[in-house]
Amino acid sequence: MSDTHLPKRAKELPAPLLAELPRADVVIHAGDWVDAVTLDLLGSRSQRLIGVYGNNDGPELRARLPEVARAELDGLRLGVVHETGAAAGRERRCAARFPDLDVLVFGHSHIPWDTTAPTGLRLLNPGSPTDRRRQPHCTYMTALVDGGRLTDVRLHRLPPRNPADGALTADFRDDA
Repeated sequence: MSDTHLPKRAKELPAPLLAELPRADVVIHAGDWVDAVTLDLLGSRSQRLIGVYGNNDGPELRARLPEVARAELDGLRLGVVHETGAAAGRERRCAARFPDLDVLVFGHSHIPWDTTAPTGLRLLNPGSPTDRRRQPHCTYMTALVDGGRLTDVRLHRLPPRNPADGALTADFRDDA
C-alpha cells in the first residue's frame, strides 16, 4: 500500500485491507503515512513491515523510516521508495537508479502502476487505499514471492466510502 494520508484523506484504513494484514508474511508501505499512528498500527498487525517516508511525512516519521528500503525476500531483491518522478521515462530512470533490484514498489501518484523496465526491473505502485484521486477506485496490491520470483500480482479495488462518515459502503464486490 501507499499514500494512506491518515487522518486527512480517511479516518481509518479500510477493513478489507486490514483483514489482509495477518495473512501477509510482509506488508509494504511506500510512504505518505502522514501520522505515526498508522505506522504503529501496521507494525503491530504485521509479521514484517517494510516502509519508507513520503513527501507528506513529518519529522517523527522521517526519524523512524528510511527514504529507500531494501530487502531480500526468498531470493527476490526488493526496493521501496516513495517518489520516482514523472511517468514518462520512469522505467529507464528507475533501472539506472536501482540496478541491483528485481522489484521496486513506489507511491506518490496514487495511480496503480505495473510495468517492467528493459533491464527486467518490475515497477509496482499499489495506488492508495484511502485517496483515489483521478482513479475510479481506491486500491492496494498483493503478490506472492516464490523462489526469487514475484508472482500473482493483484490489484484490489476497494468499495467507495460513504462521504458522510468516511465508512466503506457495503454494496461493493472486489472483482479486480
